[in-house]
Amino acid sequence: MRRISAVFIASCVVLIAVSIGAVLYLGFNLDASTSAMVALAALTGMALINSVSNRLRDRTDLGDQIADLSRGTADLARQVAEISRRINTAEAKIASPTYRARAANDPLATEIGELGALVKQIAQTVASHAAALQKQGALSVRPVISAAKPEPTRPVESPLTIAGNDVIPGAERFRGLSRDSVADLISKAVDANRIDLYLQPIVTLPQRKVRYYEAVSRLRTEDGDIVPAGDFIDVAESVGLMPKIDNLAVFRCVQVTRRLLLKSRDVGLFCNVSAASLTDALMFRQFLDFMDANRALASSLMFEFTQEAYRNFGPIEHESLAALAERGFRFSMDHVTDLHMEPNELASRSFRFLKVPARLLLNKTTANQSDIDPEDLADLMARSGIDLIAERIETETTVVDLLDYDVRFGQGFLFSPPRPVRAEALQGNGDASKPGVNESPGALLAVS
Repeated sequence: MRRISAVFIASCVVLIAVSIGAVLYLGFNLDASTSAMVALAALTGMALINSVSNRLRDRTDLGDQIADLSRGTADLARQVAEISRRINTAEAKIASPTYRARAANDPLATEIGELGALVKQIAQTVASHAAALQKQGALSVRPVISAAKPEPTRPVESPLTIAGNDVIPGAERFRGLSRDSVADLISKAVDANRIDLYLQPIVTLPQRKVRYYEAVSRLRTEDGDIVPAGDFIDVAESVGLMPKIDNLAVFRCVQVTRRLLLKSRDVGLFCNVSAASLTDALMFRQFLDFMDANRALASSLMFEFTQEAYRNFGPIEHESLAALAERGFRFSMDHVTDLHMEPNELASRSFRFLKVPARLLLNKTTANQSDIDPEDLADLMARSGIDLIAERIETETTVVDLLDYDVRFGQGFLFSPPRPVRAEALQGNGDASKPGVNESPGALLAVS
């Protein structure tokens, strides 16, 4: 466009110069050479004027562009300086040894610390009084504590053992029975749908607000006795019944999760799954199809595996985990016996929760024998996106001690024992128009 205008102006200048020469030659009767010289002078003058005006206009435009560029450069310099200042501040905070994620909650942390110190002092006072009374023979502390527990704690590290002629003496309800007899009893319970689902809450610390539930299985005998999972899981795994038990448990966990989400989106459920279910091709295909149809529950339903099972995982198990992770489901590890682990590896396999017994966290010997200092475990796991849950909490003193370890979640008989799920909670998928759906999450549990 600019070239066309230049050509047009040049044409006009030449036309004007020729016109001036023609007027002088024809109108004023000047000779041709004089008229040509005057026309040439006029042409030169107009060309100079046009050139000077163009130069002035270009200089003005260039000055405006330089001014805009200067302002942009100044703004860019200020932004770079601000970014540099923020980066330096962040690096200084990260480099500081006192930098912790809880620094933003200093007032609350101070209050919790004072409360913890007060509770610890009260616990020590009560313990001293109890010791004094016990010396006088007026009080026996152990029976009182045992009576206060809703149910005796069953250590995970005491599974069924085989002795003699294939006899299982470890469980009171199976005492004197052979492995085949116990396997037949478990098989009949599975076929008769007598594997019941129990829920135990996982609460926030120190608020003790229910945040999750863990679903555990209980075997109900024909006589109505309740057998904990620790008394029959080993035998069920040895005879290949775990896929059927897991299939039933997962189906019920999905039903319970749907009922819980009708009331609150902030409540999740942990569902225990055995390694055998991950390697059973037929069962896992059905299991995967079922979870694919229920992937809307992925943020609220977590699958849990033991530390021992995870360490024995092979390519098939890891492939099965990856298939579930692709559908958005997350995993948890429990029955932890030591802290020899890689948080980044767990996080890469979609593990988002780690359950560690409170006794293991608070054991001073553990700190000397583990790769990770228990006091730093919660912070280290949080950096990899894994939440630490302290389980098997049975005393208030334990809660106070765990607060110093930055543990956010707790589980144990102190808060509540596992309670059976009400039968109506397992009927159908739940409908807001039906009665009994809008109850609180705790109302799903039967009163024991």
